[in-house]
Amino acid sequence: MPRSPITWPEGKKFAFTVFDDPDSQTLGQSSLLYAFLRDLGLRTTKGVWTAGPPRPDDARSQNCLNPAYRAHLSELQAQGFEIGFHGAALASSPRAETCEALEHFKDYFGHYPLTMSNHFDNAEAVYWGDKRVSGPARLLYRLATLNRRGGRYSGETPGSGYFWGDLCRERIAYCRNFVFSSINTLSACPWMPYHDPLRPLVNAWYASSEGASAARFVATIAEPQQDRLEAEGGACIMYTHFGKGFVEDGRILPRFAELMRRLAAKDGWFVPVSTLLAHLEAVRGKHILSPSERRRLEWRWLSEKFLQGTS
Repeated sequence: MPRSPITWPEGKKFAFTVFDDPDSQTLGQSSLLYAFLRDLGLRTTKGVWTAGPPRPDDARSQNCLNPAYRAHLSELQAQGFEIGFHGAALASSPRAETCEALEHFKDYFGHYPLTMSNHFDNAEAVYWGDKRVSGPARLLYRLATLNRRGGRYSGETPGSGYFWGDLCRERIAYCRNFVFSSINTLSACPWMPYHDPLRPLVNAWYASSEGASAARFVATIAEPQQDRLEAEGGACIMYTHFGKGFVEDGRILPRFAELMRRLAAKDGWFVPVSTLLAHLEAVRGKHILSPSERRRLEWRWLSEKFLQGTS
């Protein structure tokens, strides 16, 4: 059964935030977009790669080895934005590199990351690929994807060179998994943040709403969807890459800017991902996912992924 409605702090009507993966995002794009969000009064979460050179096919993607980029991130943190973890680097990172990246993160930002998201292509991703789902849902996932990435991901597997699941459990509070089409993430995943006993090396999981590109983002937060989120008193955690189509010729995409201004004018609680999740956990506790709840989440995600193209 769906859980009871949430009372948001300060009497706010709903909650909204973003976890922004760093793929393809330049320093200039980031500076422009985050100044825009800051001026609107929104505070969100920016995922980072702590180390590792960009791949030749994506030299735009920044990481913390760039001192100017690191200074930008520290400024964002001082302004109230959260810095999250997207892995050590754009390429797969063995255990030692991930461990070092977590220590660098702590050195740069004063603590280990509270939130993270797996990078889709990295071998150290935890419970990723077909491991995101269970039982018959896993078999269907393998069939639908032709098992193209079968056996690639092993971040949670002891003995693998990419294993770091113990560090994930020790140092990170919240990890993203399912992405849904609805703007009301909390309606699609009413138990978040939740612990899944079948995936014990993640302390708690959270879901997101689809916004991987600028086109998908603006579709999800269009005017009717914003009004529905407000009417339902829900919570939205947008999944996105601000480096993918949000800035064109040095200008923020006009439709995105229009929708974000409209959203910011509403009586919403605009806080980083970990702040939102910590509030849910404080009010309701960390939910332990039951087998029936797991089936509901997995089958809804699979149906949307293959019918609607969600992430």
